[in-house]
Amino acid sequence: MTPGLLYLVATPIGNLEDITYRAVRILGEADLIACEDTRQTRKLLEHYGIHKPTTSYHEHNETERTAELAERLLAGAVIALVSDAGMPLVSDPGYRLVRAAIENGIAVQPVPGPSALLAALAASGLPTDAFHFGGFLPHKPGQRAKALEALAEERATLVFYEAPHRLLETLEAVEETLGPRPVAVARELTKIHEEFLRGTAAEIRAQLAERDAVKGEATLLIGKATAPPPDDSPLEEAVAALIREGMPRMDASARAAGSCPTPSLNTILTFSMSAMRRAGSPPAAPLLARARTHRAFFPAGTPRRSRCRVRGYRSPWPPLRGTRPSRGGRSGSTPGHAPRRWRPSVRRG
Repeated sequence: MTPGLLYLVATPIGNLEDITYRAVRILGEADLIACEDTRQTRKLLEHYGIHKPTTSYHEHNETERTAELAERLLAGAVIALVSDAGMPLVSDPGYRLVRAAIENGIAVQPVPGPSALLAALAASGLPTDAFHFGGFLPHKPGQRAKALEALAEERATLVFYEAPHRLLETLEAVEETLGPRPVAVARELTKIHEEFLRGTAAEIRAQLAERDAVKGEATLLIGKATAPPPDDSPLEEAVAALIREGMPRMDASARAAGSCPTPSLNTILTFSMSAMRRAGSPPAAPLLARARTHRAFFPAGTPRRSRCRVRGYRSPWPPLRGTRPSRGGRSGSTPGHAPRRWRPSVRRG
């Protein structure tokens, strides 16, 4: 028996004219139409004169209904899956049915069309080069705040769907968590009362709070995170400036390391040895010679034997008084500067 076919048909998000010729044809040819809400889909079918049997398929019966629809697909039926608006599976039921069809070797074909996500993004005025779609944010305030905090450094426009009765709370959370970023709210897309609100989260929230009620499903868009301008000053200068302001040396080092460009291991060692010299510590040339054999100094795949050959380095500090220079000759030693008892032990091979 030839298996059936599962179509994922996008339907209008408001204006009934926003549907493709192909979608109308497939809905008229399908053996069965699985709907998120049969009453909502019936309006669309009647508008286009389509008379086909429908069955409900929503989040509350998705598990048991998936098994029934999979059996019909295996028997050769052609089923069209639709949601109330937009593309099925995008913040709507359908994932289980698609997985069941794929696992049973049944073809799944998308029929693209309207999408509130893309329509709102295109007209928002926010960057479209990269975006992150997060579906619906959690209902509980604590979980909602954590979800926003996790995306605080995302270098992309954030897009969410939100119910009208939670929109004010969500805008307040955006204001508290992400600060005064550019925000856009798209309401009633493609309908008579379509509206775009643009500004910061606080400004949009103030506009909506003046209304008697907020109606219509909304798409919330938040501008991408902007990186602070990098501090190009050398690490030592940044630390010294913070110390002059009264900050302890350890705190200043941590603050400067976070604001300056990421230093290399060589820069960190040089800075550390400079601090050791000011503190009167023994020469740190052997430490640097030893550390430069670490794998962080070499590309991945460099043989260990090559790592152990540290040549051409001379310590910037004079030898300690009362010590005789090392004769050198061993890999990892620093001729003329490091005392013998401090000579690093670096194995060959």
